[in-house]
Amino acid sequence: MTAGAWLRVALRGTALAMLVFGGLLLLILLRLVERPLFGLRRSVTPWITQGVCKGAFVIIGLRREVQGAVMRGTGAVVANHSSWLDIFALNASKRIYFVSKSEVAAWPGIGWLARATGTVFIRRDPRDARQQKAVFEERLRVGHRLLFFPEGTSTDGLRVLPFKTTLFAAFFSDGLPDMQVQPVTLAYHAPPGEPATFYGWWGGQGFGEHLLRMLAAPRHGRVEVIYHPPLRVADHGDRKALARAAERAVRDGMRESGLLAAGGGPAPRDPRTI
Repeated sequence: MTAGAWLRVALRGTALAMLVFGGLLLLILLRLVERPLFGLRRSVTPWITQGVCKGAFVIIGLRREVQGAVMRGTGAVVANHSSWLDIFALNASKRIYFVSKSEVAAWPGIGWLARATGTVFIRRDPRDARQQKAVFEERLRVGHRLLFFPEGTSTDGLRVLPFKTTLFAAFFSDGLPDMQVQPVTLAYHAPPGEPATFYGWWGGQGFGEHLLRMLAAPRHGRVEVIYHPPLRVADHGDRKALARAAERAVRDGMRESGLLAAGGGPAPRDPRTI
């Protein structure tokens, strides 16, 4: 990299680290008071997460464009998955709690942040489906909006993989109120002169490698965060029908953004996906 690129890495990296870990420290301190008062109902700390994520985009220089209305009321959010940047893009607009594979909890940096912000960790094992359903129901009953990536892996940002249906089963519990699921499309537009896959974190790329590239870029493009109309769970016969409807909405948003690759086929699997 050039001297200018290293300077950008140093300046942006320092500012981002101060923002993220400063916010984490504040969140942990406030959580000491918030936890005994509200338990799972986090009334204050999610605002810190939201502010940190908005600030991160300012530091990196990636423009975030939001379309559509954020869902109100009880429910969940599903989106396509291109990069670790998705976490910041989605947290910046609404108070949500991510659902992530259990391995992420042990990752340095990301794992700490995920645990502190109330992430739900699961094993992607069909044998755990009943236990996962119970955890989802507990969180949804206290008003949390859960977010997960039904593709199960990240892509190059130019396609939408078929949605896996297992996690949608929790929304059909008789004990839950009238549930909604809001599909969200994340469409990353590369900076001029860069490949269309510039923001994708996939195909074996390391987190450090991708982060370095984001910090070193002389200029950035933009990400469209498209909120589609919420889907009422009661209007769909089962988890498969609900998953298909959500996937169709996300795929349509990707197509309208002009990014959907021909055929929308799978990209190489990234074993480190969130």
